[in-house]
Amino acid sequence: MEETVEDPPTSAVLLDHCHFSQVIFNSVEKFYVPGGDVTCYYTLTQHFIPRRKDWIGIFRVGWKTTREYYTFMWVTLPIDLNSELTKQQEVHFKAYYLPKDDEYYQFCYVDQDGVVRGASIPFQFRPENEEDILVVTTQGEVEEIEQHNSELCKENQELKDSCAILQKQNSDMQAELQKKQEELETLKSVNKKLEQKVKEQKDSWETELLRLKEQNQKIALENEKMGVRVDQLQAQLSTQEKEMEKLIQGEQDKTEQLAHLKKENGTLFLSLTEQREQQMKLKQTVEELKQKEATATKKQQELTEPKNKKTAVEEQLVQEVEHLKAKVEAGKACFLEKYKECQRLHKQIRQLRAAALDQNFDLSKRLSENKIICSVLQREKERMERENDLLKRENSRLMSYMGLDSLPYQIPTSDQGGAGQNPGLVYGNPYSGIQESSAPSLLPLKKCPTCKSDITDDIFDHTLEQQHIQTLYLNCPICDKSFSAKEKQIFEDHVFCHTF
Repeated sequence: MEETVEDPPTSAVLLDHCHFSQVIFNSVEKFYVPGGDVTCYYTLTQHFIPRRKDWIGIFRVGWKTTREYYTFMWVTLPIDLNSELTKQQEVHFKAYYLPKDDEYYQFCYVDQDGVVRGASIPFQFRPENEEDILVVTTQGEVEEIEQHNSELCKENQELKDSCAILQKQNSDMQAELQKKQEELETLKSVNKKLEQKVKEQKDSWETELLRLKEQNQKIALENEKMGVRVDQLQAQLSTQEKEMEKLIQGEQDKTEQLAHLKKENGTLFLSLTEQREQQMKLKQTVEELKQKEATATKKQQELTEPKNKKTAVEEQLVQEVEHLKAKVEAGKACFLEKYKECQRLHKQIRQLRAAALDQNFDLSKRLSENKIICSVLQREKERMERENDLLKRENSRLMSYMGLDSLPYQIPTSDQGGAGQNPGLVYGNPYSGIQESSAPSLLPLKKCPTCKSDITDDIFDHTLEQQHIQTLYLNCPICDKSFSAKEKQIFEDHVFCHTF
C-alpha cells in the first residue's frame, strides 16, 4: 500500500493502556540493509477485528505516544476474517521513506482509535558486516546455544500458552464488557425516559401551581371587593339606622303633638258640649218666651186694659225675643266655627298619622331588606374565606409534594373578582355568578303563609315573621282592633271616631 498525504489517527495514550498482544509481528530481522524495501509480516489474533483506518508505523525505540512515528503504511483489510490465511498479513515499506541512521526501531500496529494493538522486537538499519556472515563456534558453544535455544523455545511455548489464556480471558472480558455496555445503554435509555417523564411531570406541576396562584389571586381580589361591599353596606345600614332613630324621634315628637292635639280636641269638645248645653238652654228660653207670648196674647184678648199699656208690654216682649234670637244666632255661628276648627284638626291628625304609618312601614321594610342583604353578604364572605383556606392547604400540599417548600412564594392575605371560570380549574370558580345587586337571591325562597310573597328561607324565623305580619295589619291604639293594610281609610275613620 502506498503512503498517502493524509495523517494517520493517533492519540496521547500511554504505554500502560496499550494491548500489544492482539497483533503479533513475525520474521522480524535484527537489522535491515539501507537502500532496500522492507516487508513487515504480522498475524491477527482471533479476538481482534481490523478496521479501515488501522496502520503500521515504524517507531524509534523509547517512544511515548503514537504521534512519534517515523513513517507509516495503511493496512489492507482481509476479505475473510475466519480464514487462517487471511490472518497472516504483510505490508511493504519503500526504501525512500525508511530511516537512514543506525538507531533501534520497531514495528507498531495502531488501530483507527490511535491505540497500539501490537509491537515487534527492535531492529536496526545498517550495512551487513562479515562478522554477521560467518560465525565460527566450537562444539560446546553449539551445544550450549542449542540448549539455550531449546529453553527459549520452551519458554516461548509457555509464553504462547499464557498468551492464549490471556487472549481467552481478554475475549471473556470483552464479551462481559460488551454485555455491560449493552446494559449501560439500556439503563441510559431508561434513565432518559424517566428524566423526560420527570420533566413532563414537573412542568405539569409547575403549570398547576401557576394556575393555583392565579386562582388564589383572583379569589383574593374578589374577597377584597366583597369586604369593601360589606363595609359599604354596613356604613349604609348605620346611616339608615341613624335616619331611623331620627324618624323615630320625629314620630315621638309627632305622637306628643298628636296627644297635645287630642287634648286640645278634648277641650274643644268640652267647649262644644257647653255651647250645645247653652244652646239648649237658649232654646228652652225661646220656648218659654213663646209660651209667655202666647199667654200674653191670651191675656191681651181677655184684659180690657188700655191699649197704650198693652203696646208697651208687647214691645218689651218683642225686644226680649229679638235679643234672645240674636244670642241664639251668635251661639250657632260660634258652634259652626268651633265645629269647622274641630274638623280641620281631625283632618290634620289623620294626615299626620297616615304619614307616620307610611314612613314607619317604609323604614321597617328597608331596614329588614338591608339586614337580610348584610347577613347574606356576611355568610358569602365567610364561605369565600373557607374556600380560600382550602385552596391554601391544597397549594401547600402540592408544593410539599413537589418538593418546592423553599420557593419564594407567598399566599395573598386577602382572598377573585368577577373573572370568567378557567376551563383548566380543578374545582372551578364558585363565585363567578354572584352579582352584588342580586345578593338576596343567593338563598332559597319561601312563601309567606299570609301574603304569599317570597321570603328568604334562612332568615324566616319567628321574630321576622311577626315583623312581617305587623306590616300587613293596622292595630287601633285605643281598642286594639285590627284592620288590613288595604283598609287604611277605614282604620283612620275608626280612630277618628274615638275622639267623640
